[in-house]
Amino acid sequence: MAQGYVQANLVVLPRDLAFDFLLFCQRNPKPCPLLEVIEAGSSEPVQTAPGADLRTDVASYRVYRHGVLESEEENISGYWRDDMVSFLLGCSFTFDAALTRAGISMRHVEQGTNVAMFITNVRTTPAGAFSGPLVVSMRPIPREKVVRAVQVTSRFPAVHGAPVHIGDPAAIGIGDLSAPDLGDPAEVREGEVPVFWACGVTPQAVAMSSKPP
Repeated sequence: MAQGYVQANLVVLPRDLAFDFLLFCQRNPKPCPLLEVIEAGSSEPVQTAPGADLRTDVASYRVYRHGVLESEEENISGYWRDDMVSFLLGCSFTFDAALTRAGISMRHVEQGTNVAMFITNVRTTPAGAFSGPLVVSMRPIPREKVVRAVQVTSRFPAVHGAPVHIGDPAAIGIGDLSAPDLGDPAEVREGEVPVFWACGVTPQAVAMSSKPP
């Protein structure tokens, strides 16, 4: 729905946790590439989407409290406070169109599903209150096009860039490619290789692990 535009993940935190999360992003730029940090109390991402309202304009929000998913909302105005700081993190959906233009079809786009995402055994670099596992998104890539996929996505460092792992899922703690932790399954067919990119859903796994209020 947004091909040709930078897509983003949204994280909203109270100000007393914002510095720790900013530091976490700086120490983990692959899963958490910062596009914009919005000042406390403001809901408008002036630099990247002027005129937007971060409380209402995202299709769906997940609200975590002490590491537990409390609810899914279409509007978070009721949760908003003057000390809320928002972070926009680059999303790998941004480079799907570039991969398609390079002749590499995207299974999840073809099937109209979400990309397959997995919680790995790779640990992020802790910062203050935040620590936890790296989450990756997986795209099946024809073996002869893997190098091209690396070349294409490496040009997009602000939205995760090049893959973090290619091939053997078990090497990063993934036991079953047909059972993603998040998103929808994507079949890896004969002649294809599973390729893994750092994912902006990592902060959700970190929230569940770190349990911030």
